[in-house]
Amino acid sequence: MNNYLDTTVDVYKQAALKPDVGLCCTTTPIWQLPELRIPKIMQEMNYGCGSTVHPRDLVNNPKILYVGVGGGMEVLQFAYFSRQKAGVIGIDVVDEMLTACEENLAVAENENPWFQRDFVELRKGTAMHLPVDDNSIDVAAQNCLFNIFTQEDLKQALAEMYRVLKPYGRLVLSDPITENHMPDSLRNDSRLRALCLSGSLSMKDYLQMITDAGFGTVEIRAKRPYRILAPGQYDTEEMIFLDSIEVCAIKDPMPADGPCIFTGKAAIYFGSDEYFDDHKGHILMNNQPLSICDKTAAAIHNLGRNDIYVSESTYFYDGGGCC
Repeated sequence: MNNYLDTTVDVYKQAALKPDVGLCCTTTPIWQLPELRIPKIMQEMNYGCGSTVHPRDLVNNPKILYVGVGGGMEVLQFAYFSRQKAGVIGIDVVDEMLTACEENLAVAENENPWFQRDFVELRKGTAMHLPVDDNSIDVAAQNCLFNIFTQEDLKQALAEMYRVLKPYGRLVLSDPITENHMPDSLRNDSRLRALCLSGSLSMKDYLQMITDAGFGTVEIRAKRPYRILAPGQYDTEEMIFLDSIEVCAIKDPMPADGPCIFTGKAAIYFGSDEYFDDHKGHILMNNQPLSICDKTAAAIHNLGRNDIYVSESTYFYDGGGCC
């Protein structure tokens, strides 16, 4: 496994020199926004498994960091919201990918009157050693990169993201996960890991890595089927199902009772009173849903009340709620 990073660099070097449309399979539709034209070459080099661009994260002229630039599609999308000199910093370790991104951004500048090339600054660097100042970034993002890393390297990459984010800054991630057993023969296969197929963690372990890095709030914004590793095609005796998830981790203080992880659960009080107050900061208005984290869901469930409904996880959380 010591050579998996070298294999990854080689895979994406080749993908930079010759676009590989089937390398990844983005499960989120490409944003359609006024006056935004995404060049065809960027779409062909969209090596991600979801989207990390969410307009509600991108307010008040944010400084944005994107790690693993690919063909440049998401740095262009981020620039659409930032629109300031060096408002978006793109990091990549593969020289050929940085060159391809540079060329694609020139195409984008010709096709988008609003876009200026200096909105994006490209830098060479690795996720484990980001060439970025402490506490300088409002929104950091990566798409289908962190699942490639071993857990030791992932720990370092998350620590780096935490370091560069401002207090209350947001880390937006999209990665494959799996709840099935991944045989060591697949997990230790450098090429399959580089192809975002065999390095996937379970959702629980993935979220644990994020909260262990210090992020006090985590939101799961989407969860969709992604790939299947089938017996006969891969070295596995059982079907392995991969899902793609989109996650936002917020650099806010860690609560004393542990992180708040939102997996799309809601509570509805339907009793005889106007509202229910758990005296822990959560007020349920009668028959109005309140988005709650899993920790609060468990606490309400443990009350044993028959006039409060707590939903299962939808794995779709987009803020909101009544209180």
